[in-house]
Amino acid sequence: MMTMTPEARALAALGHDARLSIFRLLIRAGEAGLNVGQIGAHLDVPPSTLAHHLGALVDAKLVLQERNGREVVNRADFAAIQRIAAFLMAECCAGLPAVTDLREAT
Repeated sequence: MMTMTPEARALAALGHDARLSIFRLLIRAGEAGLNVGQIGAHLDVPPSTLAHHLGALVDAKLVLQERNGREVVNRADFAAIQRIAAFLMAECCAGLPAVTDLREAT
């Protein structure tokens, strides 16, 4: 069984509309972050659904959670965003082999 790279795991997590909406909201919230109730109020999503999607974003290392008393504050991991962007752009404009070169290699 092939294991997913961290980049693939992160991009797969963002491939779901609800998770993408949550993540974008957390990006807008900045370093202050939001608790589950605040996220739910903004997106009109039930707490149990949010918990599921936040768990997937935490597992994908896109969201950081910090307990503050009885409250859990969720923040976008901005360093992770930078790593993913760097991964996506790493080979930007590097060029491609000619199609004929690819055919000869097979």
